Amino acid sequence: MKKAVVVFSGGQDSTTCLVQALKQYDEVHAITFDYGQRHKLEIEVASKLAKKLKVKAHKVMDVGLLNELAVSSLTREDIPVSHELQDNGLPNSFVPGRNILFLTLAGIYAYQIGAEAIITGVCETDFSGYPDCRDDFIKAMNSALVKGMDRSLVIETPLMWLNKAETWALADQNDALDVVRNETLTCYNGVIGDGCGDCPSCALRQAGLDEYLSNKDAVTTSLLAKQANRI
Repeated sequence: MKKAVVVFSGGQDSTTCLVQALKQYDEVHAITFDYGQRHKLEIEVASKLAKKLKVKAHKVMDVGLLNELAVSSLTREDIPVSHELQDNGLPNSFVPGRNILFLTLAGIYAYQIGAEAIITGVCETDFSGYPDCRDDFIKAMNSALVKGMDRSLVIETPLMWLNKAETWALADQNDALDVVRNETLTCYNGVIGDGCGDCPSCALRQAGLDEYLSNKDAVTTSLLAKQANRI
């Protein structure tokens, strides 16, 4: 039996990864992290989606320590989400160490249930500049988990080289376009579906959707080409 653990926030990217995983694996577990995030509604959204999509199990983990250590606009209500980069070249929504922690805990969970893969929706093509969304980080993290637990495990990143339009095409390919569009939470200001229309996350999401809906054939062809080449 093929098993996978999906790092699941209830947002566009992780939900798209989840619906694909449900077709590719015999048993899919979802793991969501409560770190006192600004858009805490995402935990409720993730729980509803996990139930609707009938995953084998959905684990919500309290990792509040991350909030205490990492100061970001996503961990502090009094820090507005900015459209400008900070002096270090990163957006103020970057939560240092977040994916390091999430993938470590997902790896432990995968070890315990005998899963062969961790699936995460990180992406280097259309992203906010977060260093822990890059392919070289994922490869390094994968190597560390394998060596640290002495067990075969693969971190899969289905969206790594897709742009946002192609990510929408992937949701559609898996018969989940409406679910992803209307029931996920990607907005930094906590608005489900199309979002607030102002924050950087909403702008990226909407631009990708507009491109996909206006050029479905071309975007789908591009997605299929990348899938054929395992990109």
